[in-house]
Amino acid sequence: MFAYSYSRYGSPAVLEKVNVPTPAPKPNEVLIKICATTVSAADWRARSLTMPKGLGLVGRLVFGIKGPRKPILGTELSGVIDTVGTEVTNYQPGDAVIGFLGAKFGAHAEFVTMPADGNLILKPDNIGFEQAAAIPFGATTAYDFLINKVRLQAGEAVLINGASGSVGSACVQIAKHIGAHVTAVCSGKNAQLVRRLGADHVIDYCTQDIVRDGVHYDVLVDAVGTLPWSKAQHAARPSGRMVLIAGKTSDMLFGALKAKLKGKKMIGGVARESRELLAEVVGLAAEGVFQPVIDRNFPFDDMRAAHTLVDTGHKRGNVVVSVAKLLEPTKVG
Repeated sequence: MFAYSYSRYGSPAVLEKVNVPTPAPKPNEVLIKICATTVSAADWRARSLTMPKGLGLVGRLVFGIKGPRKPILGTELSGVIDTVGTEVTNYQPGDAVIGFLGAKFGAHAEFVTMPADGNLILKPDNIGFEQAAAIPFGATTAYDFLINKVRLQAGEAVLINGASGSVGSACVQIAKHIGAHVTAVCSGKNAQLVRRLGADHVIDYCTQDIVRDGVHYDVLVDAVGTLPWSKAQHAARPSGRMVLIAGKTSDMLFGALKAKLKGKKMIGGVARESRELLAEVVGLAAEGVFQPVIDRNFPFDDMRAAHTLVDTGHKRGNVVVSVAKLLEPTKVG
């Protein structure tokens, strides 16, 4: 099979299309023929080893000290079950699925194996393969932080910084679905997009201050790392909460303490990866409550170009890569 691999950190030029053996599923695994994948912020960080200031060593410990520990990137996918292991009973060849490999990576390839009881679910018939591949990363992050960790409530005011990205655009839609009042922060060119997603108010960070005197929020979400606590604290109501999905090293390490001293709360860390969480967000997509935003769809041969777009830091939603053009499959049997 063909896959994109890298052996050193750097620009998209480090990616090489290589021919590697197609993996064979273990008894409890399935082999998936990948239809579509994405290039996410996680892929960008792992490939370039771009880390917040002071966390370079941590990055190498996570991704590989001398070189990449996971040579094939790709955190999310849609595809069709090709082969099932001898112990698998919940899937059969021909099933269309959505998978979230997360930190395991491996989706920038024509095939991948996953545990049958892993972060893998059947793809709803009303969701196309390209759209399906763009669901897991952004939506599970948004859902886990807003629903499970922050417990955002109807009627609360939420500010979402980086509202036009993969995570931010999912945050806008999920927050609006809950019944929150959403203020979205993005560039002026993306204002129409986030309004269409449900934002009640839009702040253009290019021409306006994100934090303004007298305007306060119950929850502030920083999805891009440009709203430090030193600024955000003034916009948080008493007992307000801040979600730190990306941010300064000092906020990552000491933000919870700094917020507590002000009678407020900062919630950081990483989003949980689970089959149940994936099922929740795919269910929202099937119901039409959530739609992943797709900036561009690249063919598999243009994987480097897809990474280059993500490197700009200005993608709208998700960057999808089509690996194989498949019709909606017909199940065997």
